[in-house]
Amino acid sequence: MASRKTAHRQPAHRPAPPKQTSPEIDALVQEIIGRVADKWTMLVLEALEEHGTLRFSRLGELVDGISQKMLTKTVRQMESDGLITRTVYPVIPPRVEYELTELGRSLGEAFCGVWVWAEKYHKRIQKARAVFHEKELARAS
Repeated sequence: MASRKTAHRQPAHRPAPPKQTSPEIDALVQEIIGRVADKWTMLVLEALEEHGTLRFSRLGELVDGISQKMLTKTVRQMESDGLITRTVYPVIPPRVEYELTELGRSLGEAFCGVWVWAEKYHKRIQKARAVFHEKELARAS
């Protein structure tokens, strides 16, 4: 069997993780990743970043496919994490608006790289998926 030579690339510069963290920080990081990796949180974050302060109904229109129940759950969780503020105006019918906090904007900046990465590599991902699908079809027959 012939051996393959592979080119070794230097990893992109990124901050090294701390050598030791507290269990509290580890738990917080895992919890936050679990929440923000949720597609609805990311889409609400994106809508608020692009459109600014939004009423609940408009936010629901901008986040395609989200149910009212899921939007309510998502914005409540984001509010509890300090990512958005909820302002209720004492009018009839009640008017409720949502806005990103500084913390929410900083999270959006951190995850903006995912969109940049997806845009840069989407054709390669599509090609890899097509190759995988062809292999799966060949295996099945």
